[in-house]
Amino acid sequence: MGSRGPAPKPTNVRLLHGDRKDRVNVDEPVPADVEIKPPAWLAAAARSVWRQYAPDLQRTGVLTGWDVEAFAILCDAVVRRRAAVKALRVEGEILRVPLLTKSGEYVRLPPSGDPDDELQNGFEGAIIWRRFRNPWLMVLSDADAQIMRWGGRFGMTPSDRAQLSIGKGGGRDPAEDLLS
Repeated sequence: MGSRGPAPKPTNVRLLHGDRKDRVNVDEPVPADVEIKPPAWLAAAARSVWRQYAPDLQRTGVLTGWDVEAFAILCDAVVRRRAAVKALRVEGEILRVPLLTKSGEYVRLPPSGDPDDELQNGFEGAIIWRRFRNPWLMVLSDADAQIMRWGGRFGMTPSDRAQLSIGKGGGRDPAEDLLS
C-alpha cells in the first residue's frame, strides 16, 4: 500500500515553518556534495538521457550522490521505452505468423465440402495465420511503469513536482560550491 496523505515536508522546510521540535527529524542524513557521474554500466543511449536531465536535477538538489543508481535506472527505462516505441512503429501492435506443422509445413484451410459455405468458399488451401500481441508492448508497459515510479521520485511529473519543496531560489547555487 502506498503512502497516505500528503508527502511529508522536507526537514529544512519544517524548520523554516517553525514546526515543533519533536516533529522535526534533526538527525536526517544529508548526502555529501560530490561530483555526480553516470555509472560505468550505463549504455551510451542512457547516458544521453542522463546528460539531458541530470544537470537540472542536480542544480535543484533533487539528484545527489546517493541517487545515482536510481536515476540511472530511470535513464535506462527511458531508452527501453524509446526502443519499444520505435519497434512498434515498424512492426505494429498485432503480429501474425503462419501456423506450421511439426514437420515445418504450413497449416492450410481444408476444403469445407459445402459449396454454399460463404466463409470458406474460394479459400481452400489458404495458409492459416496466428495473430498475437507484439511482445514490445510488454517492454513498453514495463518501461512506462518504471519511468512513472522512478520519475516521480525525482519530481519529473507535474503532480510529483508540486509535492517537492526545494526552497527559495531553486536549490543550491553552483557559484556557492566554488566559494566553499
